[in-house]
Amino acid sequence: MKYLNVAEKNNAAKNIAIHLSQGTQIRREGLSKYNKIYEFEAEVLGQKSQMVMTSVSGHLLTLDFDGAYEKWQSCNPLELFDAAVFKSCIEEYEEIKKTLEREVRGCQGLIIWTDCDREGENIGFQIIEVCSAVKNDLKIFRAKFSAITEFSVKIALQNLEQPNKNISDAVDVRQELDLRIGAAFTRFQTLRLRKVFPKTITSKSVVSYGSCQFPTLGFVVERHRAVENFVAKPFWKLRVNHTMNGLSFDFNWERVRLFEQEACRLFHETCKETPVATVTDVSAKPISKLRPLPLTTVEFEKLASRKLNISAKKAMEFAEKFYLDGLTSYPRTETNEFPEEMNLEQLVGLHTVDPNWGAFAQNILDNGGPTPRQGNKSDGAHPPIYPTKYIDGKEFKLEEKELQLYELIVRSFLACCSEDAQGQETTATINIANEVFSGNGLTITARNYLDVYPYDDWSSTEIHVYQSGQTFNPSSIDLVDGSTSPPNLLTEADLIELMDEHGIGTDATHAKHIEKIKKQSYVKLDDKTFVPDLLGMGLVEGYERIGLNLSKPHLRAQLEADLKAISEGSKQPQAVLAEQVAKYKEVYLKVTAEAHTIDSALAERFSEKPLDPNKDDVMCKCRLPCKKLTVRKENPNKGRHFYVCPKDSKKRCNFFRWADGEASTSSGWSNNEIGRKRAYNGRTATKPCRKEGHTRKRCPNNQSIEILD
Repeated sequence: MKYLNVAEKNNAAKNIAIHLSQGTQIRREGLSKYNKIYEFEAEVLGQKSQMVMTSVSGHLLTLDFDGAYEKWQSCNPLELFDAAVFKSCIEEYEEIKKTLEREVRGCQGLIIWTDCDREGENIGFQIIEVCSAVKNDLKIFRAKFSAITEFSVKIALQNLEQPNKNISDAVDVRQELDLRIGAAFTRFQTLRLRKVFPKTITSKSVVSYGSCQFPTLGFVVERHRAVENFVAKPFWKLRVNHTMNGLSFDFNWERVRLFEQEACRLFHETCKETPVATVTDVSAKPISKLRPLPLTTVEFEKLASRKLNISAKKAMEFAEKFYLDGLTSYPRTETNEFPEEMNLEQLVGLHTVDPNWGAFAQNILDNGGPTPRQGNKSDGAHPPIYPTKYIDGKEFKLEEKELQLYELIVRSFLACCSEDAQGQETTATINIANEVFSGNGLTITARNYLDVYPYDDWSSTEIHVYQSGQTFNPSSIDLVDGSTSPPNLLTEADLIELMDEHGIGTDATHAKHIEKIKKQSYVKLDDKTFVPDLLGMGLVEGYERIGLNLSKPHLRAQLEADLKAISEGSKQPQAVLAEQVAKYKEVYLKVTAEAHTIDSALAERFSEKPLDPNKDDVMCKCRLPCKKLTVRKENPNKGRHFYVCPKDSKKRCNFFRWADGEASTSSGWSNNEIGRKRAYNGRTATKPCRKEGHTRKRCPNNQSIEILD
């Protein structure tokens, strides 16, 4: 048997070939200079086989509309909800496609080695489609793995499965919906707002719409409004201090705070009149600070953003590189528990040589071995993110930020395999004039995971030794004023957390959606926090005034739930597609009918007076703004302007109107033009006579003039 093996990226193909061949692979060039071919022998299904390993570069095929719908002015955007779509090879990947077609001709089997997530499964089926078109009797298998290590890929080869069509179908549905919804709303918004606000929205501007982009923008707008509309409320509280032998300790009021100054002042005066504190209770109890759970994509992105100041987008780029180089496991995972069969001791043992955390790793092995804290989430495909190889930074030339991220993954893994930090918390409660105050002290008894995990803080707080029934005179009893604080603006980590909580996008796409709204100038960063820009704020307000919650997560969250159901086989792809298209089509019709409301909302944000978008528009029978042309031919009409349908000649309706207002017949032709020949952009056509019994060829009126653009 001879098998064609196809990975998702060239680095993955190279490393898989190295592991399966024990380094004996032979490399040759493919038709694409970026995607090499590796040949070796391996045992497949108990039989010694010839292996040809190559790769694609992500999605090989793309979904698009028929050419008649490519130009933005070619149709009413409403038509895009129902227009025919087709898949074709991405132009720059034609050489990759040809390589697959050439190599599969000599093979009897095909093994898919793409990433084991939704997108990877879909790419796998694109590879299958291309290869099966050349050879339809291929034996097709799927290799399932979560790390590009020798152990993982060999186990995958020994346990080949069938590709999962349900998972691929979910991606097809998502791609088609994103294309239809995004194209329709983006074209409508852009074309209209260019006319209404030509100074602000220039002819090169694109006002994009995406069913994940807008809810992401909505979170930013909602938090910004909460901050803007926040009204600080003054409050007052009591605080008791006891300083003795150089140690200052504060007790907090049981009432916390009052919003009436006079009432708080009376309590303060009462306490000051009899300023003797009686200790009513002293309790001590052990307390733990929990070690982190095994690392998921969302937690990884949040840690990178909060602790290392590395954007989620950049963090995922680095993590993808680590995975392809065999340094870490697959970085897109929702799982926060390690499977029982994983050899965690071996993985911890890889790091005992490190000068920074080697002693910590060895201590784990010497004290019962790894005991990871387990979560309760599993995506059924991948384990948590963990290091698969030890590096010291010399073998792999990593940038500073890359080293920081690799270290974060290692330290997180070792921390979750360690023990919770332990401490002793002492609480003392006192009474002054029948007002109750309490304070806590903390003694850390075992730092445990904190010794390797600098991303958490936990510090001891000293407290005096108190005994129940003891009395003492406080050093001070203070009346403290303050005011309530607004919520914080969203950081990137906060935004990812909200997207994950509400089902907007997936762990693989959160960073992309955030980057998109930044690039579109819907939001901007202000000292690491997001604030909506004028365009983003105006769009959200406009849609809200129409009564549409496009900036709320409900519509997209339902779609994500439907896609999951398709993946699991409980919903049919075409049913989900039809239902979602119908929902967004209804929304689109409402938006176009009340678009002036969006104009008004944006006008309040922009320093530009809105123009009437229909002032100069002449609409053809297709409900499209007409194309304005000029007669160039030497004849009595030379120089006159006229309007025609903007579509290509084959799909153009028969609308015609002179721009100077001369009357035309109901067919759209002026009376003196009936029966004349016309040519637009060099294409000649004739207008058949409408008289009963006359045809184009037999009609005596089929005279002609030529009208050129």
